[in-house]
Amino acid sequence: MVPWKKIFTSWRVILLLTLLVLAIWSIQPHLFGNEGATIRSVAANSSASNAGMQSAAAKLAPLSREKILFVNGEKINTGQDYYASIEKLGPNRTVKIDTSKSSYNLITPEALPNTVLPNASWSYQAELGLKVYDAPFSNLRKGLDLEGGTRVLLKPSEAVSQDTLDMTADTLKQRLNVYGLSDIIVRIASDLSGDKFILIEIAGVTEEEVKHLLASQGKFEAKIGNETVFYGGKKDITYVCRSAQCSGLDPRKGCFPVQDGYACGFFFAISLSPEAAERQAALTNKLSVVSSDTSGENYLSDDIVLFLDDKEVDRLKIGAELKGKATTEIQISGSGAGATQQLAATTTLQNMKRLQTIIITGSLPVKLDVVKMDTVSPSLGKEFLSNVMLIGLLAVLAVSGVVLVKYRRAKIVVPIVLTIISEMVLILGFAAIVGWNLDLAAIAAIIIVAGTAVDHLIIITDETLRGEVMATDWKVRIKNAMFIIMGAYLVGVASMVPLWFAGAGMLKGFAFTTIVGISFGVLVARPAYAAVAELLLRKED
Repeated sequence: MVPWKKIFTSWRVILLLTLLVLAIWSIQPHLFGNEGATIRSVAANSSASNAGMQSAAAKLAPLSREKILFVNGEKINTGQDYYASIEKLGPNRTVKIDTSKSSYNLITPEALPNTVLPNASWSYQAELGLKVYDAPFSNLRKGLDLEGGTRVLLKPSEAVSQDTLDMTADTLKQRLNVYGLSDIIVRIASDLSGDKFILIEIAGVTEEEVKHLLASQGKFEAKIGNETVFYGGKKDITYVCRSAQCSGLDPRKGCFPVQDGYACGFFFAISLSPEAAERQAALTNKLSVVSSDTSGENYLSDDIVLFLDDKEVDRLKIGAELKGKATTEIQISGSGAGATQQLAATTTLQNMKRLQTIIITGSLPVKLDVVKMDTVSPSLGKEFLSNVMLIGLLAVLAVSGVVLVKYRRAKIVVPIVLTIISEMVLILGFAAIVGWNLDLAAIAAIIIVAGTAVDHLIIITDETLRGEVMATDWKVRIKNAMFIIMGAYLVGVASMVPLWFAGAGMLKGFAFTTIVGISFGVLVARPAYAAVAELLLRKED
């Protein structure tokens, strides 16, 4: 008979089972699915934000994030269900959204005046300010390779101090948060040659949404003549309007046909600091008043010219009534274009949002060069994950078959398979606890750990059977096996340490997961298997 009592009273087995329970508790798998649409981000000054909804903290566990369950009483099962329900709404409608935490009443914006778009429902999603995705099935965080999104590697254009690099990373994170992105990772990395980089991972966005936002230094300034009136940032600009009441498509321009398609204008209001307003008053006081030939209105002789990264983006006329007046209220305008009316309006609003973000956060301390930018489709990630699970199942079956053929003892096959699976669970549980993202590199590391597990378990089994045949002390044979395994473990850890610092941090996930995986295996799971194997084979003997 199998010595169950001795097996489950072994301290090694008890330790393994305790850690397995903790791992499963941290993962919290929903084996039969999870309904709802989890909120990825809430845009500032949007209808959702005004109703009290907030973006989830980046470190919050996936299952703890707020998720949408009903929209106007309609049940929401997936992220696509949410977007489909919003598309049905019209302008200036009340939307009741029930979530896992509370209920909110949101209002869709009014129809945009002088907008030539026949159907403006596309703008309601943006104005509501919610980005959602399918509710996760566990607390495991999926990296961009599995979740979809954009990864950007930035390098300072010149040598900078660590303080400047930290300040740049903080400004980038603030810029992305202001833009409406909250599910982001911004960290400083380096390679073996000592070059410093900033690595940014943003889930659920495309390359075009963040390319210009990250690639530019974002130095915004307004000039009258050759004199600067104000710069972007909190020092000169105290408020930037991003609500529908004082920003959006310019009703005076609307969207109109141009040579290559359509163009639209945007506007938004800003408030200047008293110091910036005084500078404007001093500069406008030197200008003369001229009359417009077309409208007959009076303007000052020079315009306010807006520059972004030293390139002119717009030119605004100054009304004669502002001559020498220290006004703090300014209206910024700009434009965008596209092949179709809807694309032109979308591009225009994106340009407005990017300019608002840069004006709020100010310029970066140093110019950054985009070294690499990767965008991964969520559909590819889901397909890859399905293939990994299928291959993993086939691998377990293959290992079981080979072990059964080699040893011809089913009681050895089952503990080996269970030990390999337990190591995988321990790795995933640890990843859920520390909030480590599982990406392709981490999955490759898990495969490596599974391979070393098979190798080490075979060594333990062979040494145990060798002790049975040679009638030597069982504990001596087990110690010999663990000595071999410990040597391989130390070599494996030593080989992973350089990868921790190589590749500008891109290989950190692989090195981290490998070290954690083989540590759990060598220190917990494989000693437990050795105890089980000794008891099973000794009883058989």
